[in-house]
Amino acid sequence: MQHNLTKGSITSSILLFAFPMILGNLLQQCYNIADTLIVGRFLGANALAAVGSAYTLMTFLTSIFIGLCMGSGVLFSIYFGKNDMEGLKHSIFLSFTMIGFLTLILNIGVFCLMEPLLVWLHIPPVVLPMFREYIWIIFWGISGTFLYNYAAALLRALGNSSVPLIFLGVSAVLNLILDLWFVVGLSWGIGGAAFATVIAQMVAGIGIMIYTFARYKHLRIGRRHMVWKKNLLLEIAHCSFLTCLQQSVMNLGILMVQGLVNSFGPTVMAAFAAAVKIDSLAYLPVQDFGNAFSTFIAQNHGANQQERIKKGIRVSTLTAILFSVAISLIVIFAAKPLLLLFISPEETEILAVGIQYLRIEGSFYWGIGCLFLFYGLFRGIQKPGISLVLTVISLGTRVVLAYLLSAVPFIGVIGIWASVPIGWILADLAGFFFYRRFLGRKKQGAAV
Repeated sequence: MQHNLTKGSITSSILLFAFPMILGNLLQQCYNIADTLIVGRFLGANALAAVGSAYTLMTFLTSIFIGLCMGSGVLFSIYFGKNDMEGLKHSIFLSFTMIGFLTLILNIGVFCLMEPLLVWLHIPPVVLPMFREYIWIIFWGISGTFLYNYAAALLRALGNSSVPLIFLGVSAVLNLILDLWFVVGLSWGIGGAAFATVIAQMVAGIGIMIYTFARYKHLRIGRRHMVWKKNLLLEIAHCSFLTCLQQSVMNLGILMVQGLVNSFGPTVMAAFAAAVKIDSLAYLPVQDFGNAFSTFIAQNHGANQQERIKKGIRVSTLTAILFSVAISLIVIFAAKPLLLLFISPEETEILAVGIQYLRIEGSFYWGIGCLFLFYGLFRGIQKPGISLVLTVISLGTRVVLAYLLSAVPFIGVIGIWASVPIGWILADLAGFFFYRRFLGRKKQGAAV
């Protein structure tokens, strides 16, 4: 189903558009979650720690080209809002060429720099062999992840958030089946879990690309679109690279925290690996709501519907806060049952650390909910630099406080958990300041 977000009810338009994105991202998380569940149950705590650390590293690496795709998606939405199909086709050619080349360079780079990465992450010796085996195989799936996210960004820019969901559903089921077959049936160990994920990623990526250009024939690129338009390329680069930088800074901060967590040993690593899965799934819906909100803003920005944008901001803020509070209550009171999905009941120490993490961070999901909306807003009005600033504030605070507080003997690992919501709240305050400042400039411009 395709949605034109410049028309109709604001609330229903955003929610209907966001819903498939939320389900799709939940399924995308299933790639690693399936690994985590099966590895944790059949291969033990050390294997679980290896998969958890690998997930954090891959999240950082893939965030680079995912950010590039998201930035290009904003421009796609604006051209769609303007009904400028020629401009859209030119931007498709230029962005795919640019992002595809950068993805290739990234893929080659991580293979060449694998050993320094292992040293930087402070992987404990007992976990290192399994981590190295898992990550070496996972790296081969980067191109599939790029293809999927590029096609998904294009389809969502046109108002179609359902098709990406379908392809992810197929690949997630495939991933689970292959996980069970390779790990349990064939006894391939942690490498089997990695192979399952890579195959599923490639199926999703190649499949959605074929569908997109077979189904949407009006998006096919002709020779006249294969030209290097300097101004358009600069516009794409501006939106894409700043969004990429925002995404990668965000995940670099998380990766740095992962290195700190690893220094506390396998127990904290395993607890963090399981708790982060729950944590990311808990606020994932509001993250995708923020991405849908960004498309809404971009389409209406392209159509110059400023009043509709203002109404959308009010509706979306209320929706995000109410949802975040509801999820917080669920996570706080159901922390132990949720962790038992990943951890055996006998692992009491791991469970205790995981519950502590979820109850501290889970109490403040409204903070990350508002922050995702600010990210979406500033991307949608072509101000990705502000989203980057907010990310630096959030993650910078998190990293600095995590290292400072965890070094205090009577605080320890609690300092890592507490630093997260503090960063969210400070970034929200900054986002509100920038938004008020932007409104003030708009009013001055209108008065002139």
